[in-house]
Amino acid sequence: MQEDTVRSAIDTFISAFNATDDTYVTALLSQALTSDVVFWGPLGRSEGIAAVERFVLDIRRHPAGTGTMVRCSAVDMPDEWARYQWVFTMPEGGPRLAGTDVVHLRRSLIDQIIVFAGEIKASVS
Repeated sequence: MQEDTVRSAIDTFISAFNATDDTYVTALLSQALTSDVVFWGPLGRSEGIAAVERFVLDIRRHPAGTGTMVRCSAVDMPDEWARYQWVFTMPEGGPRLAGTDVVHLRRSLIDQIIVFAGEIKASVS
């Protein structure tokens, strides 16, 4: 799978969090995700673009205000799997959340998303 195609799907998914208006979220997700996408998020497993859209809209409607999601790493892609790091920052110095997503692609679209929010602590030996 071409890295540019994978990177484009990931960046389009991330752009849904930063859409200028909620009405653009569905269109952006439809360009990046399969209709039967499986989403493993902080609240468990869900399926379909509508489920991912609810998650994105919930994040966009955070009480602290509309934040900004950015991919802050390269895309690491072994075959049809890819991972990347992201950061979500709230306006005016509000809360900041970082994490790593692992995605699976089918026909150049994301069909699985696994969200790992937060940093992994060092193990204690």
